[in-house]
Amino acid sequence: MLKTLPTRARAFAALLLTLAAVTTARAELTIEIVKGVEGALPIAIAPFGGNAGLPADISAIITADLKRSGRFSPLASSQYADRPTELSQVNYASFRSIGVPHLAVGQVRAGGAGYAVQFQLADVYQGSQLLGSSFDVRSGDLRRVAHHIADLIYEKLTGEKGAFNTRIAYVTARGTSSYTLVVADSDGYNPQVVLRSPLPVMSPAWSPDGSKLAYVSFENRAAQIVVQNVFTGARQTISASPGINGAPAWSPDGSQLAFTLSKDGNPEIYRYDLASRQTQRLTSTSAIDTEATWSPDGGSIVFTSDRGGGPQLYRMPASGGGAERLTFSGDYNSRPTFSPDGKSIAYVTRSGGRFHIAVMDASGRNTRLLTDGGMDESPSFAPNGGMILYATQQGGRGVLAAVSTDGRVRQTLLSTDGEVREPAWSPYGR
Repeated sequence: MLKTLPTRARAFAALLLTLAAVTTARAELTIEIVKGVEGALPIAIAPFGGNAGLPADISAIITADLKRSGRFSPLASSQYADRPTELSQVNYASFRSIGVPHLAVGQVRAGGAGYAVQFQLADVYQGSQLLGSSFDVRSGDLRRVAHHIADLIYEKLTGEKGAFNTRIAYVTARGTSSYTLVVADSDGYNPQVVLRSPLPVMSPAWSPDGSKLAYVSFENRAAQIVVQNVFTGARQTISASPGINGAPAWSPDGSQLAFTLSKDGNPEIYRYDLASRQTQRLTSTSAIDTEATWSPDGGSIVFTSDRGGGPQLYRMPASGGGAERLTFSGDYNSRPTFSPDGKSIAYVTRSGGRFHIAVMDASGRNTRLLTDGGMDESPSFAPNGGMILYATQQGGRGVLAAVSTDGRVRQTLLSTDGEVREPAWSPYGR
């Protein structure tokens, strides 16, 4: 499909496709915390009453969520003798003596078609309740309610919205003839296969409401852009033009997609209206223009182009028109993505022959390298903007990793079976 492009264009397009191609795993991902924040806040999550024998250990899930944020240092249950399940049972002096400022307790009761889950969060030094809620859930939703409780605790104690009760999408491959598009909880549990294909799948992108994924499929032995509902499985082919159909990105209101087509002989950015099914070309140069990402306010699009001689980041109005260059440091900058608040852009940059994840102000200033580098690629912000999920190499195989936007927290999401690529962190959605 690259034969009609000039030599320079073929090389750059081939490189982009190589970086996007995947090899992956069927098993759940496990998280290894590589680096946390010094002085992380101690907290105790007491074992929930009535949780024994249930399909999910709620207190363990909350503990793991808070620990992997890097902001908290949960105590092991062996570090305290008391096992309260409600605040009226708490011996605050006992917890003060081990230096724990906050304590969460709870219990699970069977009832109706599922369970009633209750939790409370206390300020140990004040001896007072900070939070308290109860939830009626089905058995299959116990993990999700645990993530939700972790979000509530995280927000109460940090002032920032949590992102534990969200999902991630990623692509896996076994060999060169078995590819899957997978959706899992943010901690790697509950993986659900959205698509199986004998040919590559790449570039998944979440719709703003979290109900759909746009991605590139080669199921018909040619690239096509597909939108699929992750709940119903309903699929719609958006573009199957001759040549490249790549890098789909949703507009903030979910009404449009931006993507790259080479149907006129050169890779350009196009905008597609989902209601009218009309396509508008946004760029028109002799260079390769690709990897568009919409600003959260919908007013502009940042994309990768080699119009300056090598891949760099440019910004243009969402309606098209003149583009301004954003990156000037280094000879390779690509794969931009906006933070949810629109103030920052994460991207891939090459330095010293290694590919790093970097972040800069949306104006193009104040660039900061967040990772040590190697083959880091495909950055994706958490919906609260606190972490960036990306793909990298460890031990010669593809894994996912995450880094905080200040670089102080790092973790690796490991698979026991194969390689993983192309991560995308969901919005809050439903």
